[in-house]
Amino acid sequence: MGRRRTIIPALALLVAAVAIGACGASEEHKEGLLEGEPVELGELRWNVLFSRFLNPDDIEDRDYLVGQPPPPADATYFGVFVQIDNEDEDNPQPLPAELTVEDTAHDEYTSIESESSYALHLGTEIDAGAEVPALDSTPQAGQTQGSVVLFLIPDEAAEERPLELIIPGQDGPATYELDI
Repeated sequence: MGRRRTIIPALALLVAAVAIGACGASEEHKEGLLEGEPVELGELRWNVLFSRFLNPDDIEDRDYLVGQPPPPADATYFGVFVQIDNEDEDNPQPLPAELTVEDTAHDEYTSIESESSYALHLGTEIDAGAEVPALDSTPQAGQTQGSVVLFLIPDEAAEERPLELIIPGQDGPATYELDI
């Protein structure tokens, strides 16, 4: 009889723990994501492939920096390479007007416009059922296989790592820890 009194409360506790754990199971984790982990923001499925500082003197990086002036002596261009799928087969979906990178000192840096054929065109729409970069486009066929979002980051921010990318959107924002 004493053993039964111990088992029943233990089973009740186990059932309660499973039920509580299941409550959050349907919510997708959207904070502290790592590069390569996809996340859904509404109908858009984002994947941050990788990020890195860009060198205007590097042959490959020049293509990502088309139309950009030389960076100031105390700053560097930073690229975040992404793929996005519009999972809504019937409706185009809007992209946010800008993305933000934040350092550990809570300084924020906003994405900058780009003329590059590799650029993600923020503030536009992705057609119904389409993906960015589009199949057989320059960025999709290129070395990165992603569209680039540019930032101009002060050199001191490189010391305030990890940097975090903030993507606004439905059910968001999502945050990625950038591996630099």
